[in-house]
Amino acid sequence: MSVAFAFHPRHSGLLVAAASVASLAFAFIAQYGFGLAPCELCIWQRWPYTASILLGLAALLMPRWRGPLLVLAALSFATGASIAIFHVGVEEKWWQGLASCGGAPTPKTLEELRAQLMTAPVVRCDEAAFRFLGLSMAGWNVIWAGLLAVFTAIAARRAFRENT
Repeated sequence: MSVAFAFHPRHSGLLVAAASVASLAFAFIAQYGFGLAPCELCIWQRWPYTASILLGLAALLMPRWRGPLLVLAALSFATGASIAIFHVGVEEKWWQGLASCGGAPTPKTLEELRAQLMTAPVVRCDEAAFRFLGLSMAGWNVIWAGLLAVFTAIAARRAFRENT
């Protein structure tokens, strides 16, 4: 596939949707195929891909609105990258994560302990379940979502130029 094909506005919606589907498929294969249970921040990182699928398909089906829809898809990818950056910071202990990601307050009674154990998340956000070449899945998602944001922004720019 040539660069001209990939960045042509006519194909960009399909490519945005396909990349988002592939990203979610990768996450679900890691979860259900390899037993890497996601934490709350991992789940949050999936939502922008879901939005980008819808925006990419809309851009494919509504050529008149392709430019604005691709801008929204680029912003969605950038949002996903931002969530992933936050997650990497939590994993690396650069800052504290969400209260719902583990670290609950110390219970004072046996009943409070029992209730906390029954409602506590199974997976902590501050512990990487898997690393490849030194990066956690959240770290790789920073790179991937960032690249998709840039690609989609370039495609949006071309779509606006095509309509003028």
